[in-house]
Amino acid sequence: MSHDKHKAMMLKRLEELKTRLEGIEESLDEPKPSDWDESATEREGDEVLESLGTSGQAEIGRIEAALRRMDEGEYGYCLTCGEAISEARLDILPEAPLCAACAGGRKP
Repeated sequence: MSHDKHKAMMLKRLEELKTRLEGIEESLDEPKPSDWDESATEREGDEVLESLGTSGQAEIGRIEAALRRMDEGEYGYCLTCGEAISEARLDILPEAPLCAACAGGRKP
């Protein structure tokens, strides 16, 4: 089974995420306003950006793990039960490490 389509999807998403994270880092590194009200609002915005950065880094980790599984010939198989992950699931979530049943907790 060829996974070229999924690999292309993951590489594109990886590039998007890395670009977004660079923007977040640049925004967080900008000088903060000296006005207290503006500074408080800025800190709230920073917290949102940091949260987005954290979730972006987690997604990058999942994509990189999926690409390693691809290189090792283990891509497309559930890490829990070893069954094949459906093509439909991989089309939606190409970095999926688990089949739908295991991801939903329906298998032991």
